[in-house]
Amino acid sequence: MAPPSHPPRQGRSRASLLPVLLPLAILIVVAVSVGSWLQFTERQAIDTVHTVGSSAADRVDVEATVQRVDAAARELLLRVRVTPRGTLGEEEESAPVADLSLQTSAATLGDLEFKAHERAATRDVQVAMTGGSVSDYPFDTYETGIGFRALVDGKQVPVRMLFSNNDTLFSVTATPFPDRQEAALALELSRSGSLIVFAVFMMVVMWALAAAVLIGAWYLTTRGEGLVWPALAWMAATLFALAAFRNTAPGTPPIGCVLDWFAFLWAETVIALCLIAVVVTGVRTALRSDDTLRT
Repeated sequence: MAPPSHPPRQGRSRASLLPVLLPLAILIVVAVSVGSWLQFTERQAIDTVHTVGSSAADRVDVEATVQRVDAAARELLLRVRVTPRGTLGEEEESAPVADLSLQTSAATLGDLEFKAHERAATRDVQVAMTGGSVSDYPFDTYETGIGFRALVDGKQVPVRMLFSNNDTLFSVTATPFPDRQEAALALELSRSGSLIVFAVFMMVVMWALAAAVLIGAWYLTTRGEGLVWPALAWMAATLFALAAFRNTAPGTPPIGCVLDWFAFLWAETVIALCLIAVVVTGVRTALRSDDTLRT
């Protein structure tokens, strides 16, 4: 009988790969679609500008932008740009016609003063946050409030605030306070969606690595393989690589946060115990083998 030709073998090979490649392709498409949607929603949140305050022609515009949130210090850095409008400004609305005093909320560390006929330079101010704890990372949330009240030559004038957020590690929910003369917002800050997804992914990877080492240790100890140096090197490398992997968490969370207690510390413990168990079992097996050879 003549041997089978090659074309049927290639056809069977392609047919056997199809059940694997098709779900993989679908998984990739779904993952890219979900990632694109998350990136689009976060980009929209970053580009969103919240406007609150007066829309009068003669007013002071305050552009307040969150530059950085320091959860450990419970404060955020707010960049403030002031522009007097209408009859309150001169030189293309870059300088006030009289001394301008911008009074801030209680959470903001310091008021802002601008001299008459001098260009109003951009200022950075610190704003204290309340509530929440960085030990809840990546599920920690904080609250604060920002507000501005403008005085030109000692007289109160209308204010409009344009608030935005440039810190991609945090999402901000802004709730305005209705006031015709002042501009104020209540802020709630939480970790961004991409950061939470990445942190949860890190926890899953940590437990998966710990499970892989545990399965490998079970195999070595039950089969009496002795000291298998490549396996020991892999386990030791995983032990130290996991610590480096943990330090890549965005936002540099401190030791003792949810990420540690839910995954990292326990994964490190499991891997270390597995490594010790494999070494002890391997040494005992090697010693028994030596005694058998001697006798």
